[in-house]
Amino acid sequence: MKNRVQLIGNVGQDPEVKTINGDRKVASVTIATHDFYYNEKGDKVEQTEWHRVTAWGKTAEIIEKFVVKGKEIGIEGKLSHRSYDDKEGNKKYITEIVASEVLLLGNK
Repeated sequence: MKNRVQLIGNVGQDPEVKTINGDRKVASVTIATHDFYYNEKGDKVEQTEWHRVTAWGKTAEIIEKFVVKGKEIGIEGKLSHRSYDDKEGNKKYITEIVASEVLLLGNK
């Protein structure tokens, strides 16, 4: 089995794009996926999950040019876990999707 993630969702904010080492681009964006279920009373309950997405190279360039807050996109990539120490020395953990492909969907 492979580490593979596919999501379709709406972009939560304009992407943050940086250039590293003068020529390598990295884009960070969050997307929201929506789902619903019915509780015991029969009421519809909507659930939103937020996902952190990072893209490198050509994929980051596509995100920079065409992706804006509110746009519906599809992404494919792999799930990644990493950690770092914050300014106070506390260990922080991040789970993100490292995107290898982006599909532009919505009209925005």
